[in-house]
Amino acid sequence: MDLTYSPEAEAFRRELREFVSAHGSEADDVDRWRSLLYEHRLLGLTWPREYGGGGRSRVEQVVLAEELARAGLPTGSPHDNFGIKMVGNTLLRWGTDAQRDMHLPRILRGDDRWCQGYSEPNAGSDLAALTTRATLDGDEWVIDGQKIWTSLARDASWIFLLARTDPDARGHRGISFLLCPMDQPGIEVRPIEMLNHEREFCEVFFDGARTAAENVVGDVGAGWAVAMTLLSHERGEEAATNPILFRAEFDRLVALAREYGRSNDPVVRDRLAWCFTRVETMKTLGYRILTQYLRDGELGAAASISKLYWSEYHQAVADLAMQIMGPHGLVPSGRRPSRNVRTDSPGAPNSTASWANVFLLNARAGTVYAGSSEIQRNILGETVLGLPKEPRV
Repeated sequence: MDLTYSPEAEAFRRELREFVSAHGSEADDVDRWRSLLYEHRLLGLTWPREYGGGGRSRVEQVVLAEELARAGLPTGSPHDNFGIKMVGNTLLRWGTDAQRDMHLPRILRGDDRWCQGYSEPNAGSDLAALTTRATLDGDEWVIDGQKIWTSLARDASWIFLLARTDPDARGHRGISFLLCPMDQPGIEVRPIEMLNHEREFCEVFFDGARTAAENVVGDVGAGWAVAMTLLSHERGEEAATNPILFRAEFDRLVALAREYGRSNDPVVRDRLAWCFTRVETMKTLGYRILTQYLRDGELGAAASISKLYWSEYHQAVADLAMQIMGPHGLVPSGRRPSRNVRTDSPGAPNSTASWANVFLLNARAGTVYAGSSEIQRNILGETVLGLPKEPRV
């Protein structure tokens, strides 16, 4: 594992610093900042330039994350988690030329906003138990069913979803991966109000919703492999860049301890030391996973290792922040998180609203979404250690 950067990567770093110096002051306007990132091909950095991407390497993607974190600047908008990282990368692997030509440039420009239709009321961790169905009617799929915990669905123009297209098949067989426009009579979105009055999560009901027959990604009935590719991106695609954000959050945590006069408390110092060693270990783990990805072209079980590690680490960090703030943390005030997953943005103020909402919505949920910790341990036990499969009902 080589931890040094190539001359090309360092040259790119210098370009980024010039960009930040010229435009960093405009980051307060989220839409304007995202447009600037797009115009300078800093969104979809590793995507081919023909789709509007940067055509750069995975190592340069790490450099981008480092420099934006150093400057305390965001990497995009909340919907980019679903559009760029998840469905966009999946289309690069599984999509047809027509699907890539249609969707990828629109994702990067921000013309379309995406949401994810995986979980159902009776199919969460056991995703293969889903019952949403799609029936071919001429040149269209007709979709009926329900999805839940659909983040940002209210503002989405497209949804990627799993539906059963072969009702006679069992388990993960007979499931297809579909792309479906949201703006149509057959789709109803119902927001779910959380404890903090946030309405980010939604239920999505399909009642005769329609999408074109060519909007299947991969083969009909073989969507499980496509879905697992997407989950690997959700779980581990940022293995080498997540630690950069978590380190920036750790620095904020140290500042928070000083602000509350707890930095000399031996118990707090011991827990801060634990966090520091873990976040530095995460960085080395991320480099190892990146090296494997560059060698093999697939994340495989490494995605589960990354997801299990950072999600459980982050709960300890958020818990420590709440304990440092004490009663103040129970009365959130100030700026809320600008990111809807993982950490708040680098450079975010240490407001109680930032830490309390990261604790309630991001860190606590981290060991559940994208596959629970139990699921990750099953994957690692069965595929890496060769242990017997968990008994099935």
